[in-house]
Amino acid sequence: MSVPPAAAQALQAFQQAPGWEQRARLLMQWGERLAPMGEAQRDDQHRVHGCESQVWLSAEQLDGQWQLRAYSDARLIRGLLALLLVRVEGLPADELNALDLPAWFNDLGLARQLSPSRSNGMNAVLKRLQQLTA
Repeated sequence: MSVPPAAAQALQAFQQAPGWEQRARLLMQWGERLAPMGEAQRDDQHRVHGCESQVWLSAEQLDGQWQLRAYSDARLIRGLLALLLVRVEGLPADELNALDLPAWFNDLGLARQLSPSRSNGMNAVLKRLQQLTA
């Protein structure tokens, strides 16, 4: 399964971070890279329910590849969303649906650092992503 170049870059950076403080700083930096969603897309149709923070997700298929946008009002969640998007952006539908996204966050060293509410929120995002791309 292919790993997009930005995802490989993220993986290397997070694996080199010696502890949670450095990973949290990296997470916020990645969140700053997330393109903002327009007000029109931050509506109930795009809202991910089950998140403590407000999260919006949209998916559109162009030429057989998924183009995804996401945004959150919470800085750490924006970082998690950015890392999710770099891992899945541009993948064909079959690869996207076969991807083990919880393993991706584990590989980044983030899975065990997430609070239960953030973990539940990311699970809700992953579930919504799978619904949108099914």
